[in-house]
Amino acid sequence: MQTITTITATDVVAHFTTRTARYDDSSRWCTDRRMLDWLSNHLSPPPDAVMLDVACGTGLVSKEFKGKVGKLIGVDLTESMFTRGRSHVDDLVHGSAECLPFRDNGFDLAMERQGIQFMDAAAAVSEMVRTVKPGGRVCLIQLCAYGEEDRDEYFKILRLRNPARRNFFVREDLTTLLSDSGCVDVELYDYISEEDVGRWADNGAIGADNQDGIKAVYRCATEGFNRYHAVRLEDDGRIIDRMLFGIAVGTVTT
Repeated sequence: MQTITTITATDVVAHFTTRTARYDDSSRWCTDRRMLDWLSNHLSPPPDAVMLDVACGTGLVSKEFKGKVGKLIGVDLTESMFTRGRSHVDDLVHGSAECLPFRDNGFDLAMERQGIQFMDAAAAVSEMVRTVKPGGRVCLIQLCAYGEEDRDEYFKILRLRNPARRNFFVREDLTTLLSDSGCVDVELYDYISEEDVGRWADNGAIGADNQDGIKAVYRCATEGFNRYHAVRLEDDGRIIDRMLFGIAVGTVTT
């Protein structure tokens, strides 16, 4: 995991306040039906489960689970984001994932999607584990580099798109975060999302210089990057990337 320590919570809130209006349409994976179905089917919490969605944002993941569990609580730091997602949860809490305002052992399942990249990841995962009952599960979902060959270029792209991003992951970082926080039986899955880079880059929070910089990295990418990401330069000018999500699920012990 590579970390930029100068990023603050204030930077993150400002970034997402700017992105709020366009967030749900800012990439294919935000509303990817196949990904949401996979999460629902694989995690399959019992109907009486109490679930926590950490860094819930506009509630796109919460929406998938509402009505399928006994109680669903969302927590997020950016007020404009979670206000849009209020209808997708049973309760909504304004708070930091690094210091969750919940008691120990209160949830059956805690999950985050694209949240811990913007914070102290180890602290946030430890807090998720703390709030989950023994035998419950913690799920992390993050865009990741495939490995050494694409890491430097991909991290540059991710930084250009999200200047408030603090952490940059490879898949194994997610299993380490869970294991170091006390989880056992950690499982790691890959999920591929095919994205239109132009749409993905135009997220409402960065200007033309950053968007052009992202496209320039793709156009000049190394052979290794292109092989992993299966980059396609379409005749209409679009750039298509097979982006990798790492999905790690661990079980909380006593």
